[in-house]
This record gives sequence, structure tokens and C-alpha cells, in this order.
Amino acid sequence: MTENEGQPGAAAEITTEDHEGHAHAQGLWKLAVAAVGVVFGDIGTSPLYAFRETFDGHHPLALDTLHIMGVISLMFWSMMIVVTLKYVSVIMRADNKGEGGSLALLALISGRTAQKRWTRGIILLGVFATALFYGDSMITPAVSVLGAVEGLSVASPAFADWVIPLSVMILVGLFAIQRTGTARVGAFFGPVMLLYFLVIATLGVVSVFQTPQILAAFSPHYAVLFFVEDPLPAFLALGSVVLAVTGAEALYADMGHFGRNPIRVSWLFFVLPALMCNYMGQGALLIRDGMIALESPFYMLAPAALQLPLVGIATAAAIIASQAVISGAFSVTQQAIQLGFMPRLRIDHTSAATAGQIYIPLINWLLMTMVLLLVLTFRSSSNLTSAYGIAVTGAMLIDTCLLAVVLFVLWGWKKRYAIPLLAIFFVVDGAYFAANLTKVPDGGWFPLLVGLIVFILLTTWSKGRKLMMGRLRESAMPVKIFIESAANSASRVPGTAVFMTSTPEGVPHALLHNLKHNKVLHERVILLTVKISDSPFVSDRKRVQSEDLGKGFHRMVIRYGFMQDADVPAALKQVRSCGEPFKMMDTSFFLARQTLLPSAKPGMMVWREKIFAWMLRNAESAMEFFKLPTNRVVELGSQVEI
Repeated sequence: MTENEGQPGAAAEITTEDHEGHAHAQGLWKLAVAAVGVVFGDIGTSPLYAFRETFDGHHPLALDTLHIMGVISLMFWSMMIVVTLKYVSVIMRADNKGEGGSLALLALISGRTAQKRWTRGIILLGVFATALFYGDSMITPAVSVLGAVEGLSVASPAFADWVIPLSVMILVGLFAIQRTGTARVGAFFGPVMLLYFLVIATLGVVSVFQTPQILAAFSPHYAVLFFVEDPLPAFLALGSVVLAVTGAEALYADMGHFGRNPIRVSWLFFVLPALMCNYMGQGALLIRDGMIALESPFYMLAPAALQLPLVGIATAAAIIASQAVISGAFSVTQQAIQLGFMPRLRIDHTSAATAGQIYIPLINWLLMTMVLLLVLTFRSSSNLTSAYGIAVTGAMLIDTCLLAVVLFVLWGWKKRYAIPLLAIFFVVDGAYFAANLTKVPDGGWFPLLVGLIVFILLTTWSKGRKLMMGRLRESAMPVKIFIESAANSASRVPGTAVFMTSTPEGVPHALLHNLKHNKVLHERVILLTVKISDSPFVSDRKRVQSEDLGKGFHRMVIRYGFMQDADVPAALKQVRSCGEPFKMMDTSFFLARQTLLPSAKPGMMVWREKIFAWMLRNAESAMEFFKLPTNRVVELGSQVEI
């Protein structure tokens, strides 16, 4: 590990100054169409299985008018409360310089409440929400693609044996193309999803015209009546009803790509009406045909001759939904690295024009392995839905906890406004989470297990690097003393030496080792720290801060937002405050590679120290992460106990 391991490799702390966000120059409607293609894939493919599972899942309901109307009413009001009110109307206002998502919100909160006693608890909640996201990102591709391809067996039972092999082929192909980038394919996402939503809305409207009584389900009294008549089945049904709002968190997480207004427009004027038309149509179909249609009310909305084309459209939508989740996993991982919750990983940029188009090989292949294992183990979308939902509802509940901090601490809302609103969200989210806990024995344990493992890794890395930085600070020599004693005694050689250091105090270990072994100092010595801000972007004019320490020594801090890449050579080329311009062929970069020695010192348990040491060994080198020229880097090793 390099001494600059504090964030992705440099800063031990996160700065909090105000930085610019990023504007959306494209037209509102163009962005709204693009948002339909990326943001709403997950929630858009829920009609494939959500309504069916409430009647034919692990807690089946009697197929009668009361239950059908009650479930439709629950779905509609869940979308209104959870998606429209909570996410679209309230939480999306809590952006971090234009960026959304649990980590962006966590960075915003922790930056403003750093001195509060309860801040650590809030941070742990936000980290656990991020950990649960990885469990969700494994299940979503599996359940979406399986749910779509299963339409083949509905169109013709002869295709039943092809469902698993075809699903595996589609998923392998999807993960295989990630390394080439999705910019070109992404151009088709919006139109394909527009077609998908138009088709499912049309099928739903046709069915509703045949059974118009289903429209009465818009009334909330059917949801209330459902709970009054059958309280326990109604509570258990929430575990399946929530499948209709899975993907709501994506609205907030993807806000940085499209902006708040385009996502709101897409949801309110297109996606929500299309989804409700389809759910209403499925309910009307079950009222008419009962058990005959229960095998797949989504596909049976279409005439037999159109079922195979519908399978094609639904499969394309499922692939797009999976792509959005995979891209989201890459983005969340990049944020976690920059915020100091993960070690450095190799990140490839697949688009020169779009900074958000990234590819992380390790995450890609781990996700693919787990998704394929899920498909081959559970073997149907119905079985997978038992594992689906608990990660989503857990993340939604945590988002409500974070929202409470935002309302009271950041926005200063009066209690008479905030408490009733939060009470609604906590009751709804709590009920959904509790209902999904009943599915733990049937598969819900999987996302919880994944979330627990990821949570341990994230917190172990964060804790371990803080302990390591503390040990390094303890042994660091004050800079002024070093300059006075070494500048006059050591031989000076031409050129520039850049010593990467995690903190802007003390002498870097690499500098001490270089002087000890080589007995020389360069004419210009830069003590360089890279810091990651709690804002997603830092403007170029605020990128570099430098201080002349005298006798050829300079202290320099380079700042980046947590959504930006740290390109040190590019930043140095813009510097004009340290004498002559930087020339890479005259500049040497010195890194200290630390070897961790687990010890009995108080800090972390030995098993966590071993995990931290393993993560340390497998982190990407600072040379690659900071884009340093390979022929200008010198690494010097040392050992440290934590």
C-alpha cells in the first residue's frame, strides 16, 4: 500500500468547502426520454412478476375481487407515497451539488454534522444501505431477465426447457460487453423503453375497457378494507406488493446524470401512468379469467399471436434494467473508493465524452458470477422474488432515517411539518421491511448475507486506513525541522521530486527513506496530498493549492470531487505557482508502499486486521490510480503496525 492510502490513496480526510455541481445543458424533454431508458428500467420491469407474486407467491392470496382490488389499491398508493411523495417530491431536493444516492447524501450529511455525537451512527446506516445495494444489484438482473424470458413458456410450453439456458446466455453477453462501454447501446435505451411502456400501457387499457370496475381500485378504501377483512394475509402481501416500487431508489441515485426535473417529468407524465394502466389491466384480467390467467397475467394480456413479440420487447427492457443496475454498481463503487470506504480498484473509462461511463473489471465479474449462481440456483423469477425486496426495503428505510437528519438539521424544518411526513414514511417503509423479513428463510437471507459481508469490508477498510494514517502521523517528523537540518547537508540534484503523502503535515516516509538510502535531494521537492471533497465535483480553478516552504520545498494539495478521477500529472501541468512549469520527463514521483503487520495494539480485532491487510495487498497501485507515468515512479517500502 502507498502512504497516500487515505482516500483512494491520498487524503486522510474529506474536505467540505463549497464546490460547483454540474449543469444539464440538454433540453428537458430530451433528458426526460433518456431518463426513461436508464432510470426506470428496474421499476418498469416489475409488472413482469410483481402482481402475479401477490397471488401465487410464497404467501398466496385467494383470487377474488376483494383481494384483487385491495392489491391494486396498495400498489397505487405505494407508488404515490414511496415514489412520488418521498423520492420525487422530497428526497430528490436533498442533492449533493446535483448528485444523489445514499453515498452522496451521506457525504452531504457527514460534512455538515461532523461534530455531532450521532454522526457515526448515521454514517454506519448510510454505509449499510450501500452494502444492501450490492445484494440488490445481483438479484435485479437475474429476476428481470428470468421474468422476461419465462414468457416463452407462456407463448409455447415447448420453449420451457430453453428459459434457463437462454437467460444465462443473455446475462453472460450483457456482462461481457461492459468492457467495451455502453454509450452506443445506451442511445437505444430511451426509445426501447418508450416502446415498452407504450405497449404495456396499451395492453392494460384494452383490458380495463373490458372490466372497467377495476378503476375503483384507485380509492384507498380498498387497501384499508383489505387489511380490515384479512389483516395477516394483507400484511404478508406487502412483501410482494413492494416489488411494484423496487427501483425507486434509482430515481434518486441517477439524479446526477439527468437532473431533478427530467426524472420528475418522466415519472409523473409517462412511467407512472403506464405502470398503473398495466397493473389495472392485469387486475381486470384476473377478475375475468381467474386462475387461468394467473400463470402470467402480464403476458396473457396480449393475444396469443402477439405474445412472442411481447417476450422480445420485455426481454430488451429487462436487459436495459440490468444494465442500469450494473452501471449503478460501478458508480457506487467509484464513490465508495473516493470517499475512503474501499481500496483503490482499476477503473476504465469507456467514453471520452461522458465521465460517468466507467467499467470496473473486478465488480463486473463478481456480479456476473453471483447473478449466474442465482439463476442456476433459484431457476425461476417466482423463486427469486423471495430473495428480492428485503434489500430494497432496507435501503428505503435507511433513506428515511437519513431524510430525518436532512429535514431537522440541514433544512431546519419545523417539527409540526416534518414529524407527520416522517411518520408516514416510517410506517410505510417499516411495514414493507417487516413483511419482507418473513421471506428470509425462503431466500431473503441472500441479500442480507451479501450486505453484511460488504458492510464488514467497507467498515474494515475505513477503520483500518484511519488507524494506519494515525500511526504514520505519530512517527512523522515536522517539516520545518527536516528542511533546516537536511536542506543544507544533503546534495541537491537537478529535477523535481514529488512525494505523495496522505496528510499535509509531517515529512513523508518516502522522503525520509530516499534521503537515507540515496543521500540526495532534488532541486525542487513537492510534498503532494490529494484530497477528496464531500462534493461530487471540484472546479479547475479550485483544483490546486500550494505553499512555498523555502529552500526548494513546496507543500501542494490537489482537490477532486468524489465523482471525479484523480489525474495528478494533468493537474501539475496547470500549476504555475511553484517556479518552472512541470515537465514529466524531469519529474520523479516517490511513493511509500506500506506492509501491514497485525499487532495486539488496540484498534481492530485481529481477524479484521487480516482482512484489511488482504484488501491492502490487492488494492490497485497508486501509480495507476493517480495516472502517474510508469517510467517516472519510485516505490520505497516500509512496515507499519496498527
